[in-house]
Amino acid sequence: MKADIHPDYHTIKVQMTNGTVFETRSTWGKEGDTMTLEIDPTSHPAWTGGPQRLQDGGRVAQFNKRFGGLSLKKK
Repeated sequence: MKADIHPDYHTIKVQMTNGTVFETRSTWGKEGDTMTLEIDPTSHPAWTGGPQRLQDGGRVAQFNKRFGGLSLKKK
């Protein structure tokens, strides 16, 4: 390995949105800094199952609006 090309790898604290704090090692910030998260797995709807934003005007929605009543079933 080449000398003096790698970033400093040190201990930082990470504060979650619910206030819990844990220590990890990272190249972010300086030794002892605290990273405060705005979005994390305890608050983001993708992980919590909360309400999702749906595209009402997307291509599939437009297709279903235009051709939704048609069916391929023979009567």
